Amino acid sequence: MVVFSSVSSKSSFSQTKMGTLWSSYVTHPDITPEAETAPTFDPLYGFQNGRKARVMIATDAEMKAARIPKRFRDYCAHKFLELEDCKKYHFPMMNKCDHQNHAYQQCQYQDYVLRMKEFERERRLSERQKRKQQAAAA
Repeated sequence: MVVFSSVSSKSSFSQTKMGTLWSSYVTHPDITPEAETAPTFDPLYGFQNGRKARVMIATDAEMKAARIPKRFRDYCAHKFLELEDCKKYHFPMMNKCDHQNHAYQQCQYQDYVLRMKEFERERRLSERQKRKQQAAAA
Protein backbone atom coordinates (compact mmCIF):
# COMPACT_ATOMS: atom_id res chain seq x y z
CA MET A 1 0.00 0.00 0.00
CA VAL A 2 1.32 3.44 -0.97
CA VAL A 3 0.67 6.34 1.37
CA PHE A 4 1.16 9.91 0.23
CA SER A 5 2.09 12.03 3.20
CA SER A 6 1.86 15.32 1.28
CA VAL A 7 -1.87 14.91 0.64
CA SER A 8 -3.98 16.49 3.35
CA SER A 9 -6.77 14.55 4.96
CA LYS A 10 -9.36 17.14 3.88
CA SER A 11 -10.31 16.94 0.25
CA SER A 12 -10.40 20.21 -1.66
CA PHE A 13 -13.53 18.99 -3.47
CA SER A 14 -15.51 18.89 -0.25
CA GLN A 15 -14.70 22.56 0.34
CA THR A 16 -15.74 23.73 -3.11
CA LYS A 17 -18.78 25.96 -2.82
CA MET A 18 -19.38 27.19 -6.36
CA GLY A 19 -19.80 25.91 -9.86
CA THR A 20 -22.65 24.66 -11.98
CA LEU A 21 -22.53 21.07 -10.75
CA TRP A 22 -22.39 22.06 -7.10
CA SER A 23 -25.29 24.50 -7.37
CA SER A 24 -27.29 22.21 -9.68
CA TYR A 25 -27.26 19.20 -7.42
CA VAL A 26 -26.40 20.39 -3.91
CA THR A 27 -27.09 23.98 -2.97
CA HIS A 28 -29.79 25.25 -5.36
CA PRO A 29 -31.24 22.41 -7.45
CA ASP A 30 -34.66 24.07 -7.61
CA ILE A 31 -33.52 27.35 -9.22
CA THR A 32 -30.60 26.26 -11.41
CA PRO A 33 -31.80 25.90 -15.00
CA GLU A 34 -30.93 22.90 -17.11
CA ALA A 35 -28.28 23.76 -19.67
CA GLU A 36 -29.83 22.08 -22.70
CA THR A 37 -33.48 23.06 -22.23
CA ALA A 38 -35.51 25.90 -23.68
CA PRO A 39 -36.02 29.01 -21.51
CA THR A 40 -38.96 28.80 -19.12
CA PHE A 41 -39.51 32.57 -18.91
CA ASP A 42 -40.65 34.96 -21.61
CA PRO A 43 -37.57 35.99 -23.63
CA LEU A 44 -38.93 39.54 -23.92
CA TYR A 45 -39.58 39.95 -20.18
CA GLY A 46 -37.73 43.05 -18.96
CA PHE A 47 -37.02 44.42 -22.44
CA GLN A 48 -39.33 47.36 -23.14
CA ASN A 49 -38.13 47.88 -26.71
CA GLY A 50 -37.81 44.20 -27.54
CA ARG A 51 -34.68 42.25 -28.32
CA LYS A 52 -32.63 41.83 -31.43
CA ALA A 53 -33.46 38.43 -32.90
CA ARG A 54 -30.57 36.10 -33.64
CA VAL A 55 -30.57 34.89 -37.22
CA MET A 56 -28.52 32.28 -38.99
CA ILE A 57 -26.55 33.95 -41.78
CA ALA A 58 -25.51 30.70 -43.44
CA THR A 59 -28.47 28.78 -44.81
CA ASP A 60 -29.03 25.09 -44.27
CA ALA A 61 -28.52 24.42 -47.98
CA GLU A 62 -25.15 26.20 -47.94
CA MET A 63 -24.00 24.21 -44.94
CA LYS A 64 -25.08 20.92 -46.51
CA ALA A 65 -23.39 21.81 -49.80
CA ALA A 66 -20.16 22.65 -47.96
CA ARG A 67 -20.46 19.42 -45.94
CA ILE A 68 -20.05 21.19 -42.64
CA PRO A 69 -20.25 18.75 -39.71
CA LYS A 70 -23.31 19.21 -37.51
CA ARG A 71 -21.25 20.29 -34.51
CA PHE A 72 -20.18 23.43 -36.45
CA ARG A 73 -23.68 24.37 -37.64
CA ASP A 74 -24.31 27.17 -35.21
CA TYR A 75 -24.64 30.96 -35.38
CA CYS A 76 -20.98 31.19 -36.47
CA ALA A 77 -21.31 28.83 -39.43
CA HIS A 78 -20.84 31.68 -41.92
CA LYS A 79 -17.46 32.48 -40.36
CA PHE A 80 -16.57 28.79 -40.45
CA LEU A 81 -17.42 28.69 -44.16
CA GLU A 82 -15.13 31.66 -44.81
CA LEU A 83 -12.34 30.00 -42.85
CA GLU A 84 -12.67 26.70 -44.69
CA ASP A 85 -12.73 28.47 -48.08
CA CYS A 86 -9.58 30.36 -47.14
CA LYS A 87 -7.88 27.14 -46.03
CA LYS A 88 -8.72 25.49 -49.34
CA TYR A 89 -7.46 28.46 -51.34
CA HIS A 90 -4.20 28.91 -49.39
CA PHE A 91 -3.62 25.21 -48.69
CA PRO A 92 0.07 24.84 -48.00
CA MET A 93 0.30 28.16 -46.21
CA MET A 94 -2.82 28.26 -44.09
CA ASN A 95 -1.29 30.87 -41.83
CA LYS A 96 -2.63 33.39 -44.35
CA CYS A 97 -6.06 32.60 -42.92
CA ASP A 98 -5.28 34.00 -39.48
CA HIS A 99 -7.74 36.86 -39.97
CA GLN A 100 -10.60 34.46 -40.79
CA ASN A 101 -9.59 32.19 -37.93
CA HIS A 102 -9.62 35.12 -35.52
CA ALA A 103 -13.04 36.24 -36.77
CA TYR A 104 -14.41 32.70 -36.30
CA GLN A 105 -12.94 32.39 -32.79
CA GLN A 106 -14.31 35.81 -31.87
CA CYS A 107 -17.76 34.81 -33.09
CA GLN A 108 -17.58 31.61 -31.03
CA TYR A 109 -16.57 33.57 -27.95
CA GLN A 110 -19.40 36.10 -28.38
CA ASP A 111 -21.86 33.22 -28.81
CA TYR A 112 -20.54 31.61 -25.61
CA VAL A 113 -20.87 34.86 -23.67
CA LEU A 114 -24.43 35.33 -24.92
CA ARG A 115 -25.38 31.78 -23.90
CA MET A 116 -23.88 32.31 -20.43
CA LYS A 117 -25.81 35.57 -20.06
CA GLU A 118 -29.02 33.77 -20.99
CA PHE A 119 -28.25 31.01 -18.47
CA GLU A 120 -27.62 33.58 -15.74
CA ARG A 121 -30.77 35.50 -16.66
CA GLU A 122 -32.82 32.31 -16.40
CA ARG A 123 -31.24 31.46 -13.04
CA ARG A 124 -31.89 34.92 -11.62
CA LEU A 125 -35.50 34.94 -12.81
CA SER A 126 -36.01 31.53 -11.18
CA GLU A 127 -34.52 32.83 -7.96
CA ARG A 128 -36.78 35.90 -8.13
CA GLN A 129 -39.85 33.74 -8.73
CA LYS A 130 -38.97 31.54 -5.75
CA ARG A 131 -38.44 34.60 -3.54
CA LYS A 132 -41.85 36.00 -4.58
CA GLN A 133 -43.56 32.68 -3.87
CA GLN A 134 -41.99 32.52 -0.40
CA ALA A 135 -43.07 36.08 0.34
CA ALA A 136 -46.62 35.33 -0.78
CA ALA A 137 -46.74 32.19 1.35
CA ALA A 138 -45.52 34.03 4.47
